[in-house]
Amino acid sequence: MGEKNTGQADLARNNIYGVEKIDIEEKEKKGFFARLKAGLTKTRENIVKGIDSVFSGYSEIDADFYEELEEILIMGDIGVNATTMILDRLKEQVAEQKLRTPSECRQLLIDSIREQMRVDENAYEFEKENVRAVIMVIGVNGVGKTTSVGKLAGKLKSRGKKVLIAAADTFRAAAGDQLAEWARRADVPLIGGNEGADPASVVYDAVNAARARGVDVLLVDTAGRLHNKKNLMEELRKMNRIIDREYPDAHRENLIVLDATTGQNALIQAREFGDVTDLTGIILTKMDGTAKGGIAVAIQSELKIPVKYIGVGETIEDLQKFDPDEFVNALFEE
Repeated sequence: MGEKNTGQADLARNNIYGVEKIDIEEKEKKGFFARLKAGLTKTRENIVKGIDSVFSGYSEIDADFYEELEEILIMGDIGVNATTMILDRLKEQVAEQKLRTPSECRQLLIDSIREQMRVDENAYEFEKENVRAVIMVIGVNGVGKTTSVGKLAGKLKSRGKKVLIAAADTFRAAAGDQLAEWARRADVPLIGGNEGADPASVVYDAVNAARARGVDVLLVDTAGRLHNKKNLMEELRKMNRIIDREYPDAHRENLIVLDATTGQNALIQAREFGDVTDLTGIILTKMDGTAKGGIAVAIQSELKIPVKYIGVGETIEDLQKFDPDEFVNALFEE
């Protein structure tokens, strides 16, 4: 009986100090790493096996060695610019350290890839206490944009944030219903409009509701009609003007959702949306099962826009903060 009471007391103390919460978060992180590692299997076969074959196929570091490495990295969707920077850095280090055999520089290559994924600013300002934020989530239809809004709402709520969703994608059929289902799963309120309604009017209602209710984070799901950039630009400008006017002190984020399975097309989409609005971060979806996971390296290296979240499945837990070290470790099975 005494042992049972002692156990209950320990559990109570754990809850007081947040130990149990930390344990849950740690288990969730470990579980996500396992799913990330499994999800990168095809990418690993596409890139890492090729890299290993080059390292085992050459007895010395020469021009042919670098040329074959370059081909594998580019074909692995790491991209021309990122590949050039990775190999230039590798060549510098090989010369500095006077290395002669490929086996001596494999880790240098991995570290060079890791370095290209680091950006100066990768803060999650909207998660901090006493910060009121408006996050506009943009991206073409079909990349998992609406799903990402729902998952992010659930994650932020689990961190104790008061969250509100604005269903401003009023042009796509059933977009509102899909987002309403995600809002229900995340147990977060939703403000929407009728199909075909002016998205800016939905944002106006949502911003004023967010202020009135003391909401910490307002998530805005936007239309993804990149084929008509002029209309899209005007819509985003209207929404931004309303937020500036109605909620001038809110912290602002523009997160673009990109589908990893599209490879270089994801990079093109990011550039095009970057012409329309100021992007502050990327949500990279559908990493599970793609052979094009190298695009994560290209995006961070070439655009200098941080990948803030990465998705490897359908549940809320399958969207996690992006960690470059964790990604490279999972890719190279370190």
